[in-house]
Amino acid sequence: MKGPAARLRWLCTASITVVGLALLPVGASASGGGTPMTCITEATGTLLCTGATAEKNSTLLAQYQIEVPAHWNGTLALYSHGYNSFTVPLPPQDAGDPVTGDYLLSQGYALAGSAYARAGWSLQQAFEDQIALLDLFGITFGKPQRTIAWGHSLGGMITAGLVQLFPDRFTAALPMCGVVAGGPGVWNQGLDSELAITTLLPQIPFKIINFTGDAAVNYGKALAALALAQKTPQGRARIALSAALADVPGWVDPASPEPAARDYVTQEANQALWDSNIDFLFAFFGRAELEARAGGQFSWNTGVDYRVQLSHSTDRAEVKALYAAAGLDLNKDLDKLNATPRIAADPAAAAYVAKYIAYNGELNMPVLTMHTTGDGLVEVTDENAYASVVRSAGDNNLLRQVFVHRAGHCTFTPAETISA
Repeated sequence: MKGPAARLRWLCTASITVVGLALLPVGASASGGGTPMTCITEATGTLLCTGATAEKNSTLLAQYQIEVPAHWNGTLALYSHGYNSFTVPLPPQDAGDPVTGDYLLSQGYALAGSAYARAGWSLQQAFEDQIALLDLFGITFGKPQRTIAWGHSLGGMITAGLVQLFPDRFTAALPMCGVVAGGPGVWNQGLDSELAITTLLPQIPFKIINFTGDAAVNYGKALAALALAQKTPQGRARIALSAALADVPGWVDPASPEPAARDYVTQEANQALWDSNIDFLFAFFGRAELEARAGGQFSWNTGVDYRVQLSHSTDRAEVKALYAAAGLDLNKDLDKLNATPRIAADPAAAAYVAKYIAYNGELNMPVLTMHTTGDGLVEVTDENAYASVVRSAGDNNLLRQVFVHRAGHCTFTPAETISA
C-alpha cells in the first residue's frame, strides 16, 4: 500500500464446551449463530477459547481466538491481523507475535482476535466480525473495564477504523505500520506510481486497472517491463520516478545495510527489487480483488499534477540525480505523465472503498501509531496523512506517533511492541 502526503491527505456465542477446569459464566450464547465456543485451561491457568461468529445476512463464519488469564486485570486487547492474500481466512490470532502475547497474558491482559469471514481487502467483514467478537466476549466473560484496539498493517487500518466507527467500544488504540492514509488515498497513490511505469516504460504494454481475470497476465508483463528498464540508466531513472510518486524508501530490507544518503544507485536498486517482489503483487492481484469486491474501478487521478506530486516526494533528490546521470529531461517525462488521459473512478466503487475506509480525523480516545522508517509496503508518509486529518478535526491532542529507524514492514521487536 502506498502513498506520499500530497495524495494521501485526500482522506485523508456461544454455547460453551469446557475442557479442563475452566469456569465460565452461565448463559453465554451465540449472537446470530456461529459455532460453539470450546475452551481449555492451559498450564499457565490461561483460558484459551475458540469458535466462530456468524455474519449478519450471510452464511459466512469468522473464526476467533480468545485468551483470558487466571488473574484478568479487566483490560481486553482486541487484535486485528493484516492482509491475507489467500482465498480463505487464515487461523485466528489474538496477538501480533507469541512473545508479546505471552507477556500481556502474564500481566493480566485478556486477548482476542477474529480471522474475519473473508480474505483480501476485508475491512467490511473485519469491522463486523471484531465487534461481534467484542459482544461475545462481554456476554461470556463480562464487559471489560478497558478495551484496547491494536493491529498490524491492514490490521492497523482496521484498528483506526474500529475506533472511528465504534468510539464507545474502545478506551485506546495502537495502529502499527497501519494503512492509516485510508483506502482512497493509498490506492490512488498506487495508481500514480503504476501510471508512471506503464507510461514511461512502454516497451511492454500492460493494464493497471479494470482487471477481468487477467491480473496475472498483466503482472507478468509489468515484471518484464521492470526487469528490462532496470538494465539501463534511463530505465532506472524512470523506476525511481515511479517509486518517488509513492514515496517508496530506498532502504526496505532489514537484512541489508542502510544506503548512504546520496547512494541513489543502491536506493533505486532496492526500490526496484521491492516493486518486483512485493508491491506489484498488490498493484495487480490486490487491486483486482478489490475491484471485484467494490464492483468496479475505484481509483482516479483527475486533477493530479505529477510535477507537484514529485515536489512533495521524499525521493525527489534521488530522481533528479538519476535523471541527470542518465541524460534524461525530467521535465519532459513529467509533461508526458501530465498529458496522459486522466482516469476516472466508478462512483459506486469509489464510495465502497471510502466507506471501508477513509478517515475523518475524529478521535475520542488516545491513539498511538507506530511505524518503521524503511517500510516499503505501507510507507511512513501514511502517518503524515493521518496526522493531517486528525489536526484538521482538532483532535491532535489525542494522537501520538512514534517511529523506529529500521527497514521492513512491521519489523518491530516484541520489546518495542510491549513498550507501545
